Amino acid sequence: MKRPRQIFSLKSWGHTPRARSTQPRLLRAFATVSDFRPYDVIVIGGGHAGTEACAGASRAGAHTALITPSLSNLGVCSCNPSFGGIGKGTLIREVDALDGVAGRIIDKAGVQFRTLNRRKGPAVWGPRAQIDRDLYQKHMREEIVGYAGKKNKNGKQRGGLDVLEGRVADIIIEPSEDGVDGRRGKISGVRLEDGQVLPTKQVVITTGTFLGGEIHIGLTTYPAGRLGEAATTGLSSTLREAGFTLGRLKTGTPPRVDRKSIDFSQLEVQEGDNPPTPFSYLSHDGVAVKDQLSCFATYTNPGSHDIVRQYLDQSVHIRETVKGPRYCPSLESKVMRFGHKERHIVWLEPEGFNTDVMYPNGLSMTVPAEAQELILRSIAGMENVKMLQPGYGVEYWYSSPLSLRSTLETKPVAGLYLAGQINGTTGYEEAAAQGVVAGSNAGLASQSLPPLILSRADGYIGLLIDDLITRGVTEPYRMFTARSEYRVLARADNADSRLTALGRAAGIVGDERWDTFTRTRDEVASLRQLVETTFVKSNGFPDGNFRGPSRSAFDLLRMLGVDIASLSKQVPKILEYSESVRERVNIEGMYAPYVERQKDAVKRMAKDETLVIPPDVDFDHIVGLSLAEKEVLKRARPENIGQARRMEGLTASGAVMLVGYLRRSGRAPKPERSRGIQEAVI
Repeated sequence: MKRPRQIFSLKSWGHTPRARSTQPRLLRAFATVSDFRPYDVIVIGGGHAGTEACAGASRAGAHTALITPSLSNLGVCSCNPSFGGIGKGTLIREVDALDGVAGRIIDKAGVQFRTLNRRKGPAVWGPRAQIDRDLYQKHMREEIVGYAGKKNKNGKQRGGLDVLEGRVADIIIEPSEDGVDGRRGKISGVRLEDGQVLPTKQVVITTGTFLGGEIHIGLTTYPAGRLGEAATTGLSSTLREAGFTLGRLKTGTPPRVDRKSIDFSQLEVQEGDNPPTPFSYLSHDGVAVKDQLSCFATYTNPGSHDIVRQYLDQSVHIRETVKGPRYCPSLESKVMRFGHKERHIVWLEPEGFNTDVMYPNGLSMTVPAEAQELILRSIAGMENVKMLQPGYGVEYWYSSPLSLRSTLETKPVAGLYLAGQINGTTGYEEAAAQGVVAGSNAGLASQSLPPLILSRADGYIGLLIDDLITRGVTEPYRMFTARSEYRVLARADNADSRLTALGRAAGIVGDERWDTFTRTRDEVASLRQLVETTFVKSNGFPDGNFRGPSRSAFDLLRMLGVDIASLSKQVPKILEYSESVRERVNIEGMYAPYVERQKDAVKRMAKDETLVIPPDVDFDHIVGLSLAEKEVLKRARPENIGQARRMEGLTASGAVMLVGYLRRSGRAPKPERSRGIQEAVI
């Protein structure tokens, strides 16, 4: 008989947690802690980073536990009811390519799908989806509670995932001998608020805004990580004592309004794409939604801004000593920083199919509730709007990501991984991207397997991690395409060709994903070979496209006015391939010469990445480095020369001194990663 999936509640039953089966007819009696064998990996927090982390650890074959205060809050979207966007959409596609869960859930819960930046080239397209909050939570909860482990080659199940309802009071760190790889200790377990200790050697912390979280509405403040949910307090003290550098960041969310009180006749309508493009490579039949919902645009005005100015002295959240998101600022920040602008766009977004709640994207604010209502009613289409919930700000602790390795394991404490907003990022997509890497690596480490390490050239996930661990953050980090020097290579359409093979080699990509990928890869290769070996005469196209007797159909894709559809008239066999395969080859042809140039740049970068810096190097002994450069290197402790060169504060000459020292001393071991970076990209 197959063992039923279990959800263990650790809330209030002392030292004998009660087990609740997801199958009502199959009940289990009270269990004691001794009933549980030690977990290979424990993930703290069930948000977007936590759900990806526990799933990744389980796929790696680790016996995993996800600890969350409430099962019902798995995958809650605290702020906007949407995923993706420019840069961010590519992150979700990459998470999906590594067999993550978010992309598939978005495709099930989406209410509108739209690709941003369509007027520009595919390298900067931004897949985006509005989602139904309740459906997203429902599908994510079902996914995580029913998540299967990994099968060995003989088909036997190993790993698996338990969801534990409870609150973590602290992590348990065993001290280690000083100077060993720069470590100060190693993880040995977690302690729950009721005193129970769960042993483990790998912990992933994904506390989001809950670590020392404090909510701000006007001059009112109180501890919470999300409206109505308690903050986490004990972990911050332990992290500080273990040598982590903590700081405060802030974010915010807009008020919610009643759809029935909005005058839509004054608003601009934005429809979804037809047909919609799925986020997941496994959504073979497309997305679930058939009749997409609309979004609507309106604008603030000088009157709105005047009301904001009147109430600026009644908000504690706007103080500049704590940094908020630059690229998604509050309305107060917009008014103060861009006083010359007469209006700011507001997107009214539906929160689901069966609700009248609308999300006014662009109106994050923390002034008193009565002021928020005045501001809302000063905007066209919302003169009689009913505010259902005021906007609020959240201030929280984050840990400097300079303390992280490229695996997202911390440098001070072995077996401790951090993912999500605790690393200074903002956004669901950035959190999910870190979660899949941290969880996968924790699971791999628990079995003494090589880690999954992604470089800047591998994609936006690698770029995100590299930026965090080499440059740190002074404000919430948000992804966008301009951050990537390899965006022609790292596109939303080809995330699987860049990452799925790497994930399979690491052991975190399942059979279904791999079969889908190899089938698509072979079809793309087949069509590309067809158009590369088929030559088309110039008289088959309008005058001015090209001169000469003939060119390969693939080369013609770079020419203005030529695409895969127009080529099909000359090469009918093109139509034998699916539309998605044709589109991918079309994009590859368009970017072919630029891709080759970027591959050359990747090969040059790879040389720096292979020169590893041992963790116990004494930078004070390197002659020629300035005192400031030595301090920068000691604080961040880069893992290789490539990371060191990208750090702020290390000059080009300083990097040369560092390389010379490592080579003279013979302290430049080969990297753990078996494949070169350029291979991963190609």
